[in-house]
This record gives sequence, C-alpha cells and structure tokens, in this order.
Amino acid sequence: MTKLRIGVMGCANIAVRTVVPTMLRMDTFDVVSIASRSAKKAEDTAQLFGCRAVVGYDALLSDDTLDAIYMPLPTGLHEEWVLKCLDAGKHVLVEKSLAMDSASAQKLVNAARVKNLLIMENFMFLYHGQHKTIKTMIENDEIGDVRCFRSSFGFPPLSSDNFRYSRSLGGGALLDAAAYTVRASQLFLGHNLSVSGAVLNYSGPGDADIYGGAFLKTPSGAFSEVAFGFDNFYQCDYEIWGSKGKITAKKAFTPKPNERPKLILERQGFLSETLLDADDHFENILSEFRRTISSGNYSGKYDEVLHQSRLLQEIRDVSDEN
Repeated sequence: MTKLRIGVMGCANIAVRTVVPTMLRMDTFDVVSIASRSAKKAEDTAQLFGCRAVVGYDALLSDDTLDAIYMPLPTGLHEEWVLKCLDAGKHVLVEKSLAMDSASAQKLVNAARVKNLLIMENFMFLYHGQHKTIKTMIENDEIGDVRCFRSSFGFPPLSSDNFRYSRSLGGGALLDAAAYTVRASQLFLGHNLSVSGAVLNYSGPGDADIYGGAFLKTPSGAFSEVAFGFDNFYQCDYEIWGSKGKITAKKAFTPKPNERPKLILERQGFLSETLLDADDHFENILSEFRRTISSGNYSGKYDEVLHQSRLLQEIRDVSDEN
C-alpha cells in the first residue's frame, strides 16, 4: 500500500503527544512536514519527528506532494483552513469539533463533496474495541431493550489563558467535552436524535460555556442524558440502561493504548466487572482514515459530521431559549 503523505497543520499537544507518534509507528503514513506560525515552534517540533519544518499554514498547503492534512487547530480556525485544504486538493483529518455551528459544518461538507475529498473528525474513542464488545452484548440481549443512555465527560478547571475559555476560538465545554457524549449517544441510539432540553453555564474566566447538560430523545422513546464541563470532578464514562440490566463503561473516551478499560454488567441479583482488552484507538482511527480515502466513499463520514454538528447546535439553541 502506498503511504499517505501527511502534513500537520499546527503543533498542539495532542499532535505532539499522540497522533504524530502514532503515524510514525504505522507503515501507511509518511509524516512529511509540520507547520506553525512560529518558526521556532515549527523547527523544534519537526526535529522531534525527523520531518520538514514549515513556517505558515499557506506554505504547508503549497506542497503538491501532500495527500492529506492533519489539523489540530482550535475549532474557531477550522472553517478557514479546512476550506483552504480542500481548495489545495487535500483530504483533512480534523480535531473535534469540526465546526463552530451547523451552518459552518454544512459549508465544509458541501465543499468536500464538490472536491470529492474526505473530511473526518478525529473522534478516536469510536474506534476502541470496548464499544464493539458492548454493542455485541446489547445485540445478544444481555440487558434487554435499551431505554436510556447516560454519559458524563468533564474535568477540573484549566489554566485561565487556555483557548478553551475563548468562544471566538471555538472554546467551551459544548464543542469540547460535550462532543464526546453526544457522539457516543449516536453510537448506541442512532443519528435520529433531537434535543428537548439543555443548559449551558457561562460563569468561567472567558466568554465560553464551562459546563452543562442536555436531554436527547429518539422517536422510539429511548433517550440520552449527557453532562459535561471544564469545572467538574473528573468523569469519563457512560452507562446503558435496559429493560433487563445495565452496562457501564468506566473509561469510555480516553483509555491509553496499554490500558484495559473496566466494564460493569448488572442485572437483578447479578454484578460482574470485567477488564477488557487494551486497544489503540489512535492507530485504529488513523487506519480508518486511510481506509476511507482508499475506498473513495466519503458520504458516511459526511453524514456523521452533519448529524453531530446539528445536535451540538440544537443544544446551544435550546439552552439559549431558556
């Protein structure tokens, strides 16, 4: 298989700590260059990985040999630079959330369709084996009919100068922590969800929301309750409550590649705790990105982007109405 030639747009921690090192371990990626607006940061980061330093994002896109861009920039910068990537003929793997609002997401998907290029949100957790195990348990009637999905993802306050407190940069708990819980809701309840209740709290150091929650429902009567925040006791879990029992995933979104996540199964008079196999969801999603490009069929990924952005937009709209 020909290696996918990747340019990295930005030197964010997630790129340096996990995504780029994972690409370098795989035989399907060639990390060609890393760009920053700062020459020193570009050079220092590129030296870590033995690739070319590029100063400025436009200069990165001028390289016609690149097949794709990995973009770990803040959400507030995504629309401009995803459009420029598409104009330059590059596929894009972009950190979540893709867009500031649903209109922006639709604009990006429309542009990708015209160019026949892939844009894909980097929701690594979706590709961890624990969720396949849980889906199989549900299919095998371990907990009966699914009634309720609950998920919490939040952590203690960040440094006051963190971009996540700036709404103009795409900060806020909704586009960050909530995005995981909303995406996980769709993993188990499907995309045909709507938001009937939501609250966002803006009492943090910047102008972005710092914690909140939402209630999402399906036409069949199943529903999802999600909670999220930057000003919270750490939580990273979900539970699926059925007519016969309940499944709880204790490290739903951030298991390390060598970590065995805990799964709890409960039924009347019965409780079991299982350590599942470790899995590398960073490598798995990169393989999916490469596989999807090879397939040439991007419509499913476009749909995922649009459903996700619609639900996040509904949460904000419903909260603003209250």
